[in-house]
Amino acid sequence: MRLLLPLLRMGVYEDLRYRLRSSQLSEYICLVAIATAPEETVNHSTLVGTVEVTLRSNSPFQLRSLPYPYLSNLAVRTEARRQGVAQRLLTACERMASERGFHELYLHVLENNHAAMQLYFKAGYELRQADTFWWCCLFNQPRKLLLYKRLAFPHPSN
Repeated sequence: MRLLLPLLRMGVYEDLRYRLRSSQLSEYICLVAIATAPEETVNHSTLVGTVEVTLRSNSPFQLRSLPYPYLSNLAVRTEARRQGVAQRLLTACERMASERGFHELYLHVLENNHAAMQLYFKAGYELRQADTFWWCCLFNQPRKLLLYKRLAFPHPSN
């Protein structure tokens, strides 16, 4: 596994570089959570969490498909978990989506990721759709659940 780690890192780096170069700023946002102690400088801060929000459309074949914000890659450093980092990142994503005029936010979670499901349901997300049972059995994978949340933040023009 140690031999593959540099290759995996390079793949993640290239993916992020591609996203930042090819995506318009209005269609892609990556938020980070950084922990700093009061006596530390910015150079000694620690990255403790990240999340990405992109605009997606329902179907590329529908001409009138409206884009919607989609949350992905929410990750929190192991030693920073259960301290509210993920909840604060979710809240920031929800606020940003609402400020841009969106009324819902979507994400996927695997049904066997119980900690993530607990976080999302506690934050007010609801099940919108689940992969079909046959698809999961065919590939021996857990179902992917599409969750959504109606955003309650007031629009900035109000």
